[in-house]
Amino acid sequence: MADETKIVARDPGSNETVEIVHASSRIPTIDLSPREPHLYDYLLILRKHQWLILTFLVAVVTIVSIATFRMKPVYVTSAKIEIERENTSILPFQGANSYDYELDLENYIGTQSRILTSETMALETIRNMGLSANPEFAGDGGSDAIATGTLKNQKLPSAIGGFLGGLSVKRIPNTSLMEVSFESTDPQLAARVLNAHLDNYIEQNYKSHYEASEAATKWLQSELDELSVRVRRSEDARIAYERNNQIWLVGDTSDKGNVTTARLVDLNKELTDAQSDSLKKQALYEFAKSGDVDAVPQIRDNTVLQSLQGKRAELALQYSDAVNQYGPNFPKVQRLQAQMKEMDEQMLRERKGIIAQLESDYREAKQHQDLLSRALDEQKAEVNVMSEKMIQYNILKREAEGNKALYDSLETKLKEAQISTGLKSSNIRIVDPAMVPSTPARPAKTRNIALAFLVGLVGGIGLALLREYLDNTVKTPDDVETLARLPSLAVVPAFGPELPSAKRLGLFKTVSTNGHEKRVELVAQHLPKSQTSEAFRALRTAMVLSRPDHPPQVILVSSALPREGKTTVAANLAVTLAQLGDKTILVDADLRKPGVGRLLNLGTGKYAGLSSYLAGVSTLDLVTVPHPSIPNLTAIPTGPLPPNPADLLSSHKLAETIAELRAKYKFVVIDSPPIMAATDAVILSVQADGVLLVVRSGETPKAAFTRTCDLLTSVKCHLLGVVLNAVDSSAPDYYYSYRYYPYSYGYGPQETLETPHEDSPTRVPVFPADLDDSDKL
Repeated sequence: MADETKIVARDPGSNETVEIVHASSRIPTIDLSPREPHLYDYLLILRKHQWLILTFLVAVVTIVSIATFRMKPVYVTSAKIEIERENTSILPFQGANSYDYELDLENYIGTQSRILTSETMALETIRNMGLSANPEFAGDGGSDAIATGTLKNQKLPSAIGGFLGGLSVKRIPNTSLMEVSFESTDPQLAARVLNAHLDNYIEQNYKSHYEASEAATKWLQSELDELSVRVRRSEDARIAYERNNQIWLVGDTSDKGNVTTARLVDLNKELTDAQSDSLKKQALYEFAKSGDVDAVPQIRDNTVLQSLQGKRAELALQYSDAVNQYGPNFPKVQRLQAQMKEMDEQMLRERKGIIAQLESDYREAKQHQDLLSRALDEQKAEVNVMSEKMIQYNILKREAEGNKALYDSLETKLKEAQISTGLKSSNIRIVDPAMVPSTPARPAKTRNIALAFLVGLVGGIGLALLREYLDNTVKTPDDVETLARLPSLAVVPAFGPELPSAKRLGLFKTVSTNGHEKRVELVAQHLPKSQTSEAFRALRTAMVLSRPDHPPQVILVSSALPREGKTTVAANLAVTLAQLGDKTILVDADLRKPGVGRLLNLGTGKYAGLSSYLAGVSTLDLVTVPHPSIPNLTAIPTGPLPPNPADLLSSHKLAETIAELRAKYKFVVIDSPPIMAATDAVILSVQADGVLLVVRSGETPKAAFTRTCDLLTSVKCHLLGVVLNAVDSSAPDYYYSYRYYPYSYGYGPQETLETPHEDSPTRVPVFPADLDDSDKL
């Protein structure tokens, strides 16, 4: 229970000291998430800027159509030519030609395309056909370049620019064909010019080939004359060197080199064999001298020694038997002993002879080795000398042969060049000549108009979207909820005087009834079945249901900037509250630019009002004026305009006035100056139970709106919500649906504005066109 009520201190100047405010009157902050953009929103933008789109579209289509129909018809003729890779093998360098054939075909065709569109070729065609005076080519017949036929050190004639502007060359893909086109306003002239240009191009190609052949022939002839002298000199030098070095005695130089080299190889092989044989014999000789003579193969295998050894063995056997039989002194024994001794001496001599033979063989092999070694050294020296001579000889021979081969080749090419010079041929031929076109190529009227329509439509849509993007004003309830987190309590449409209901009622003529004029701003009174009246009743319902047990009694109506419709909203809100049967008073607290008195037809003279009461020169009963035709509605006009409105509103007298009005009336509606224009509204906001902020759709900047909300929040006043005023007629219908306050404690909407009355107009004007000094919707 402690949180349900709260004691709030009042102004010190008032009679009351405290006020008990129910907790239900303190409404929490509402967190409203912004609605996601839909395709329908973009369609609404296009509908809103439909005249901009249509104007841009019509302008583009009109301009393009006029330009298209004023253009001269242009005829385009085309011809096809075949370009084969030319054979430039006049000089004997076949390697370069193969590279060109494989790698330069694309570059060659591109080069020929540039030649076709060159200034020199254009100048030749212009001179041959006399096109310099043709106005289509912007001709200047007096040009020095056209007169002399050369562009060297001359200014480019304008006729060449006009000619090349109509000439185009395009290669046909995957072929060696090129399509050449020329355009002109004269179809016959276009065909004649293109055919003449191609003839000049082919003739120029032939001339270039002919000049190249002539230059090659002259160069080849001069080179042959010089080369013949070089051939003779090189051949004489070779023969002289051959004679001086006796190379001619052998015959062929290759045989001479082969014989000398073969002899060197043979000597080297013989020396190797001699060294091997010498070493072998030296080893036998050294082995025989070492003492084991019988192990030497020549001694072991000697037949004489073998025979002597056999006989020695027989004598030794006989001697042994004789000694055993006769004794050592027996003559036979002594004879056998003498024979054995003689046999041993023969064997010794034979062994010495074999050893001597081994030594002789070794000496002989050693001497043969030395002889071969000296012969090999001599042969090496001879081979070196011959190699040096053959090197120089081969150099001279190759030089003579090279000069002779080059001479023969150049002589052959000279004959080919002479034949090519006399043969008139070209690697370019015309496949299809240019024909006279029967229909113009442009302007394509249908295509141009269709493209203009497309560009105008897209451009208009783009301009509309750009204009909407650059529009930094509050336009929709979603903008209100996104910027300030406040609900849009009502959406009031904008209308004009052309509507039938307004004309029928004559509301724009200020007709007098019972001595009082009908003011169109009081739409809730004069057009009760209109959608505008429904919007104001929706505002009344939202306020009443915002706090069902204790609805706001003192309501301050203000806006961020002037001319946003706050006075009209305050007056119509007061009318709808009075229509409920509750006593309602409308207080005009705009002490700077009042509008309530004029709106309610309270008279135009100077009379007492709020300023008089606050200044203490009048009483509340005297400044209170009941409305003559609206029951339960009373108004307090401004009265004389004071010099210091803010000081007057800051006095304690204002709090006393509001307290007294609270006691007498069920609802107190206060119209205040704009918040951004003066501080009066901020002073009044702290005395009110709630503040209604009026925003003019498409007029109020977002920065001003957010700044106003920040100012009101900073003084702790309670913002009931926002009234979105003068919404464009292209807005969707759901903008005008009743959106009740979400904190209703179970109470639903009491009035539904989904469907207006059957006989009510769709859009009804809010104020007359001649109202220039009061806030309008």
